[in-house]
Amino acid sequence: MRTETAYFAAGCFWGVEEAFRTTPGVISTAVGFMGGTTPNPSYKDVCGGDTGHAETTEVVFDPEKVSYEALLEMFWKIHDPTQVNRQGPDYGSQYRSALFTTTPEQEGKAITSKENEQKNGGHGSSNLPAGRQVATTIEPAPEFWKAEDYHQQYFLKNGGGTCHI
Repeated sequence: MRTETAYFAAGCFWGVEEAFRTTPGVISTAVGFMGGTTPNPSYKDVCGGDTGHAETTEVVFDPEKVSYEALLEMFWKIHDPTQVNRQGPDYGSQYRSALFTTTPEQEGKAITSKENEQKNGGHGSSNLPAGRQVATTIEPAPEFWKAEDYHQQYFLKNGGGTCHI
C-alpha cells in the first residue's frame, strides 16, 4: 500500500487529531510541533511562546481511499482560518492556521484550496465572515517534532472531551 503524509495546524492539536484520526482512509495520526526554531521542543516550551512552533497534526493516509483534497476540506471545516494566532479562546502563535506541505503537488493543491476557501466564503457555506481574509499559511514541511506521549490520541485515551477547533 502506498501512503502519503500531510501536516495540518488548526489550533489545539487534540481536537484536530481526533477529526483526522476518525476519517476513513487515514492510517495513523500523531501530534507535535512544526515551524519553529527550537529543536525537539516540549509542550511546555511551545506554550511558552518563544519557539515559534505551531501545534500540528501529522496525518498518514492511503490516497486510494482518501484524497489530499478531501483532507483539505476537513481542515477548513474544523477551524476558523481567518483567526491569526488563535482558535477560539486559545491564543498564541502555537495555535495558528498552517498547512505544511511535503511535495510540490501538495503545495499546489493547498494553494488552490486556500484560494477556493477565500473565494467561496468558507467551504461552500457562510463560515467566513464577510471581508475576513484567510490567514492560513502554506509552507514546505520542516521537521516534525512529536509531542509527549500523553498528548497522542488524547481524546481516545481520555474518553472524549472538548477542544476549541
